[in-house]
Amino acid sequence: MKYSFFTVPLHSPQQAGFELNAFLDAHRIVGVEKRCIENGENSYWTFCVEWLEHEGPVGKGGRPKAKVDYRKILSEDDFASYVKLRELRKELAERAGVPPYVVFTNEQLADIVRGRLTTKTSLQGLKGVGSSRIEKYGTQFLSLMRDICSTTEANEENSD
Repeated sequence: MKYSFFTVPLHSPQQAGFELNAFLDAHRIVGVEKRCIENGENSYWTFCVEWLEHEGPVGKGGRPKAKVDYRKILSEDDFASYVKLRELRKELAERAGVPPYVVFTNEQLADIVRGRLTTKTSLQGLKGVGSSRIEKYGTQFLSLMRDICSTTEANEENSD
């Protein structure tokens, strides 16, 4: 068993709460202890999360989820686009000091590619993508998708 600790400020819990929830969704949780630490404007929640180490992603209820091989389910061109989005995600996650899935999950990246999403409105339709993530990361991903789509269109026109 392993333990991870989280602090969520009461005055602005959004980002820390999002990171805690993302961690909980991605791990097999055994238990959570929480305490509210009252300190005026600096009050916060502290969480001790006990979790089991396992291989692969976790689905609802902490059960292991089947790993998806996007190379097999995406077309060759879509997979190449997916790889570009993953590279951007890695860069942004490293810059922000967060795990890559906090930026976008693999499934969300695949959905962006399959749907050829190029607007903030279209990103809002993705499961698990809220306005704060769109504001933080949407512009870079949408710009890259527009470039990918315009390059694909130009290649298709030249091959006709």
